Amino acid sequence: MAELAEQNVILESGRLIFRKITPGDFDDLAGMLRDPDVMAAWEHTFSDGQIHEWIDNQISRYQKDAVGYFAAIRKDTGEFAGQMGLMWNYIGELRVLELGYMLKRKFWGMGFAAEGAAALTNYAFTTMGVNKMYAALRPENPASIRVAIRNGMTAEGSYIKQYNGKAMEHIIYSKERQRPVC
Repeated sequence: MAELAEQNVILESGRLIFRKITPGDFDDLAGMLRDPDVMAAWEHTFSDGQIHEWIDNQISRYQKDAVGYFAAIRKDTGEFAGQMGLMWNYIGELRVLELGYMLKRKFWGMGFAAEGAAALTNYAFTTMGVNKMYAALRPENPASIRVAIRNGMTAEGSYIKQYNGKAMEHIIYSKERQRPVC
């Protein structure tokens, strides 16, 4: 277990290890954040400077909140499959713990996003003690919506998020922690 701690591992699922993102992940992140298909819901790709800022933002989140996007590493090959995580964000005026996931295109359709979403949601409920999880997803992103639904999340409304100078609609999905029946 000491070896995992040295790698900044946060948790594991059946096929994935989730660890903190580091500056050494630049090339893998660039492979996703520059891919127009991966970034379609964001409506832009990232420059080198924006990728460095992204990494710095995750490191700041770890220090402030102990969560953020994590590198999702395949256990069988050691490949960087994508990034998935938990972020404290605002949906309107409400501060919520939000689930996020993004995979390299070559790992789409393999169940990694659903597996990671379930593991991270369980972590939020059991380790962090939150009572409700959220995902704010673009209606133009049916694959991410399917992952949220597969994770037991249901749509509860929508809101407009200002991002990159644009008003972007997001559907709010959520899942409440199940309480044991006594």
